[in-house]
Amino acid sequence: MLRNDVNKNLLSEKQINVSSISSLDSFNTKNDYSLNFSGRSSYNSTDADVQLLNKNDSETTSDTTASISNYNSTNGYGLINAAAAVSRATGQNTFTDVPDLGGNNWGADLVKAPEAWAQGYTGNGVIVAVVDTGVDYNHEDLRNNIWTNANEIAGNGIDDDSNGYIDDNYGWNFSDKNNNTLDNNGHGTHVSGTIAGENNNYGVTGIAYNAKIMPVKVLNDSGSGSYNSISKGIRYAVDNGANVINLSLGGASSNRTLEAAIDYASSKGVIVVMAAGNDGDSLPDYPARYAYKSGIAVGAVDRNNNMPDFSNRSGTNEIAYVTAPGVKVYSSVPNNQYATYSGTSMAAPHVAGVVALMLSANSNLSDAQVRQIVTETAGNSTQTTISSLNISNVSSAVSQAMSNDKLLRIKTQATKYLTPETISSLNNSDVGSVISQGITKITNYLTPETISSLSNSNVGSVISQAMSMMGVATAKTANYLTPSEIDYKLTNPELWF
Repeated sequence: MLRNDVNKNLLSEKQINVSSISSLDSFNTKNDYSLNFSGRSSYNSTDADVQLLNKNDSETTSDTTASISNYNSTNGYGLINAAAAVSRATGQNTFTDVPDLGGNNWGADLVKAPEAWAQGYTGNGVIVAVVDTGVDYNHEDLRNNIWTNANEIAGNGIDDDSNGYIDDNYGWNFSDKNNNTLDNNGHGTHVSGTIAGENNNYGVTGIAYNAKIMPVKVLNDSGSGSYNSISKGIRYAVDNGANVINLSLGGASSNRTLEAAIDYASSKGVIVVMAAGNDGDSLPDYPARYAYKSGIAVGAVDRNNNMPDFSNRSGTNEIAYVTAPGVKVYSSVPNNQYATYSGTSMAAPHVAGVVALMLSANSNLSDAQVRQIVTETAGNSTQTTISSLNISNVSSAVSQAMSNDKLLRIKTQATKYLTPETISSLNNSDVGSVISQGITKITNYLTPETISSLSNSNVGSVISQAMSMMGVATAKTANYLTPSEIDYKLTNPELWF
């Protein structure tokens, strides 16, 4: 059912102004399925309609770099890197590359999950709650990786564990207020396969293929639900042992009840992974926009790491936003079937899977630590040059170049030391020490106070100004001290579906 048809039916029953929130499946951004209701931007009712975008439709970029970090307003911190993130979680050097699996496993290859698998990290002991349309827990590729409530006796009509839910052996259905969490839509099952499809040489292999999926149904078979149901689903997942929560859903309006539920998860050490949305907007939808303080927002890329036009961007205000495969992703759907979907809904479970790998390697990680590791090891950390500078190394280079107190030598000496090879190993820990080596004019520009406000795009300019005051030609140095030449304005010409 198309999004606008669902909304019309719901409105005729409830007779309220709503701001739609949707599970973020793919749609064609050329088709406007949005409804313009009065008060849309400020409506915060816990009964706001939630719905699934039509998965048979398909789901762009300004490059503004924030401070001297690796963040930009298009793809946030860039493509998530499981090898780097899991190794960082264990205090090891990044894992050695392994051959790509290819085929339908291109998504796992792109996020470097096989590198973590090769080290023995596969999601063991981690529970990932899929808060969605339910899960086909009988699916051949999922049934051995489904969480069950060990404290509940099936079918006895008693709330054995006193958690407020009777016979919730396979989670709870907050849409219909019962214990039937089977998925008759397909969305939640597709998400689940990407997270924890079994490694059994057929079908789909999940990013964390030994993790457990906790089914939490908050959307009905048409993909509709409410903020209130989602919030209750999040709290249920936290209280019943989930370590990670996947939210492949979202909408245009902020909601305090939903935000409070995500904060609750964070306070309990549960990491919430949220799809950014498929409107092609410059900002994520809610709840992904809450990633400025809790959880992780996820945008989509294709197999070439290009951002499709449907994916919502990260925005200029820095949030924990990374990208993951979300274009033509192959995964499980109900009744032992498989299908290819596109959307940030498909990207989010890749990140949820990576987080599960991290927690299987180090179960003590907090939400804040996971967010920090994920963002610091994502693709932009290796794609930009300036942001990886260790200024103490710059200090050494400049000091040597100045050792003869002959300023005219700075050009040749600086270009000798400040090569791409040396710059790639640097970080920005000690700007002030560079300047204290006797370059008094540069001190006016490259102080710790000024460096903290610099963006990657203007560091080269600052250095150029400082050195020009010493009568030094800086053309060579400027060639190296500039951001990497990455085109963040890519759009994919394919027809998304």
